[in-house]
Amino acid sequence: MTGAVQKSVSTHLAEWIGGLKPEHLDAAAERAAIDTVIDVFGLCVAARRMDYTVATMKAFGESGDCTVIAQDGRWSPVAAAAINGTAAHGEDFDNTFEGCPVHSGAVVVPAALAIAEQCKADGPRTVLAIAAGIEVMCRLGLIADKSVHKAGFHPTAVLGTFAAAVSAAIAKGIAVPAIVDGLGVAGSLASGIIEYLADGSSTKRLHAGWAAQSGIRAAALGEAGFSGPGTVFEGTHGFFSAFAPSIKPDFSLLLDDLGKKWVGSQLAFKPYACGTMVQPYIDCTIALRKQGIKADEIEHIVCAVGEGTVHRLWEPLSLKQQPPTAYSAKFSTPYCMAVAFLEGDAGLAQFTEEKVKDPTILKLAARISYEIDPKNEYPKNYTGHLIATLRDGRVIQLDQPHLRGGSRDPLSRAELQHKFMQNALFGGWSKDRAEVLLDFGSRLQAQRDMSMLARAGGGEGGS
Repeated sequence: MTGAVQKSVSTHLAEWIGGLKPEHLDAAAERAAIDTVIDVFGLCVAARRMDYTVATMKAFGESGDCTVIAQDGRWSPVAAAAINGTAAHGEDFDNTFEGCPVHSGAVVVPAALAIAEQCKADGPRTVLAIAAGIEVMCRLGLIADKSVHKAGFHPTAVLGTFAAAVSAAIAKGIAVPAIVDGLGVAGSLASGIIEYLADGSSTKRLHAGWAAQSGIRAAALGEAGFSGPGTVFEGTHGFFSAFAPSIKPDFSLLLDDLGKKWVGSQLAFKPYACGTMVQPYIDCTIALRKQGIKADEIEHIVCAVGEGTVHRLWEPLSLKQQPPTAYSAKFSTPYCMAVAFLEGDAGLAQFTEEKVKDPTILKLAARISYEIDPKNEYPKNYTGHLIATLRDGRVIQLDQPHLRGGSRDPLSRAELQHKFMQNALFGGWSKDRAEVLLDFGSRLQAQRDMSMLARAGGGEGGS
């Protein structure tokens, strides 16, 4: 943070948020926002019948005037945000950010759409709310780096609460003092531990939806006159002291060049339905498969990895080589590599309860291990590296220099639309039904208001 005027971090941020107008978005930021909407919509349809989606709908039963994608009925804004966010993040197939693995889409889109629909905001303001929420979440992620994970918290969950509050404030047009209070409140509503790694339970799925609804509530409390600490970010007992105590936060990463450089335009969209840092290793494995190597020819595979990924994706190694659930398999590099080698993909079909018990996959996973490379660039760059030793003595080394779908090798709009359609079909929708929602999302900035969301994306007419 620069300048002689002594203002809190949240005041600087709120002043920027309060002055934002749709014309301030550049083309790249607008495109990233629309790409994110398309991605989130498809994922919500894919997850519409999943047990965690059904359970979240039962738990958040409040009626209102907002849409839950691919579901019947009308819901309160917080309920819609919670359900849509949980569904969008449920298969870990949603977008991420290479500076810190935050899943902004599954938090920001549900929060922004719920409030925009309630307030009848137009398309340009809705897109602005989404883009600004993404921007704040990614910039907070740059500050956090590996520290939030190190402290045992999920960055998407705790940073997402602030991002959702930002999106809700823009969609509602909240004044700057109330935004400061809303951000202060958001710090106390942020939550989400990573103990789901122990048994593959579903709390990670909930984190995006919980952050979305918490941010909405925080913005509403600020608007209603409820006070929150102005030093929520930098204070002695502030957010970073609580959730990232191992670092001294550099707030220039949040505040410098706001509105001039949109770092959130550099989002990464996943080609595989699993943990972000696993994806380059899957590409290496598929490259090995394409060389005509057979599974029974492999003696063992050793992967060079970043130290910061080990506790989530590699350890305990015996558990990762035999994940207990389909969900835990998404955060098991050995499983993901093994199934991708054997089947040539790691999409939604590769993560089922039957598949994770397949002895052929588990036999290969047991031969995949790791070693820490201190020069690994994580989290600034997500790379993949493997050395495969074959039974005939041959040694094959393969490297993937970046995350496919990320800033160095982005997916095209056509590829994202294809991913949307595949996810919608997986969720049981017809091609015609899916195209209506895809068209709405693709033209979100042209919508007069959000009244057509229910018709395009609700459950009526779905199979």
